[in-house]
Amino acid sequence: MAHFEKREVSVGTCARAFSRPCVHGHACIRCSLLRPDPAQRGRLEEIRDHVVARIAEAGREGWLGEAGGLEVSLAGAVDKLARMDATTARTAAAIDLGVPGFTAAAGRSSDA
Repeated sequence: MAHFEKREVSVGTCARAFSRPCVHGHACIRCSLLRPDPAQRGRLEEIRDHVVARIAEAGREGWLGEAGGLEVSLAGAVDKLARMDATTARTAAAIDLGVPGFTAAAGRSSDA
């Protein structure tokens, strides 16, 4: 079971198959298999902001290849944050269907 502990990364959990190598070179922010931890939202926002600053620097310096790679990372960070928001909204919008408890469904009470 120790392999599950190896799935933990800085902002969540890696969902790639056990014993499969990471094809992204551990650039988790770009990977669709990263399952972000809502508790790490602040850290993910910091990463996004840092990437934005690095894109600006790359633009000023004329590092077009660097800027292109960073754009991919930025898109990944924005996507992860949007998925976190969607999950939170879905959870907050849960609707009580009024499913009866066991005693009501069984037609008897515990007053016997």
